[in-house]
Amino acid sequence: MHLETLNTAYKSHKENILFHRYITTNHIHPLLEKLNEKFSIKEIGRSVNNNTIHAIQVGRGKKKILLWSQMHGNESTTTKALFDILNTFYAHDSSIVSIFNSCTLYIIPILNPDGAFAYTRVNANDVDLNRDAQDLSEPESRVLRNAFDKFKPDFCFNLHGQRTIFSVGNTNCSATVSFLAPAQDAATTVTLNRKVAMEIICKMNEMLQMEIPNQVGIYDDAFNINCVGDTFQSMNVPTILFEAGHFANDYAREQTRELIYKSLMVSLNYISENEIDGSQCDSYFEIEENEKCFFDIIIRNVKPSIDFDQEPVDIGIMYQEKLIDDKVEFVPKIEKISNLEKHYGHKEVNGNGHLVLDDDYSQLIVGYENDFVVINNRKYSLKL
Repeated sequence: MHLETLNTAYKSHKENILFHRYITTNHIHPLLEKLNEKFSIKEIGRSVNNNTIHAIQVGRGKKKILLWSQMHGNESTTTKALFDILNTFYAHDSSIVSIFNSCTLYIIPILNPDGAFAYTRVNANDVDLNRDAQDLSEPESRVLRNAFDKFKPDFCFNLHGQRTIFSVGNTNCSATVSFLAPAQDAATTVTLNRKVAMEIICKMNEMLQMEIPNQVGIYDDAFNINCVGDTFQSMNVPTILFEAGHFANDYAREQTRELIYKSLMVSLNYISENEIDGSQCDSYFEIEENEKCFFDIIIRNVKPSIDFDQEPVDIGIMYQEKLIDDKVEFVPKIEKISNLEKHYGHKEVNGNGHLVLDDDYSQLIVGYENDFVVINNRKYSLKL
């Protein structure tokens, strides 16, 4: 699938109602009403707080693909991309004809509606649904497992979002999109269905390297049977983890959304047009693993106290995502005061050896939230 085709399709079918990071079932309900004109949309369960979980079935082909997003309620980028995909199908864009005819998609947007409303990773019982694949203690976990059992997918797409800390290896390249073909046993055996998942990832990576060279990573494949992806992989269904990460200055994750859309389109098209046997998976092993090398801001070469004999250090700052008045705000927090020469900042400031203090001219303290710092007696904003 050519980039020009993908660019045109995305521009034509992006769902503009969905924007920024706070996406809940209230936002998608009017979209579901519209899509219901052409697709099969059903309530398939309820959350702990009795919020509705929907599934959308699209296509008429034999190859069955199960996709779900916002298993973690605060990971909304892939939900936006799913509705961009659904709009593309709704318009019956020429780019999806092969997918529509060869595949059937079963999409669960916002598996964790309570977490989405609260903008939390966990559900209303404070449970991480991606560690509940075996116990199935939560209603949302059972909804997904029931969908898996009834739909009997040939492929599973587990759609997530990742923090700004991740780099591609130990480099100054943000992991904007990451993947994983999860292990299905403790030995992390490269099984046939893992190879199939890897081959699909390779095709997405080929496209992404043209868009964001050196900004695609993979996760460590250490096996955890409590994770949904590992469980479904262990049941011999090729499963792919998608992680939507950080693109420069894109804290709203709108540019990453486009990249996830394109990745989904490429993967679905590849499945529709090929009988995948895993024979083209070798380049998967060339993708570097994610490391945690980034802070949101690093203030380099400063003195954090009035002790003039102290060697200069670096200040690492991370944004805390907080839901305030139904909007996600990014609150700066002092994360580390140390030598951070092996780390990178999405934004870096050279303090030139000057004293840096809190905005009330007190000493900076790790763990404190600071909208401003004072460098060499000049106030400097840390806010986006």
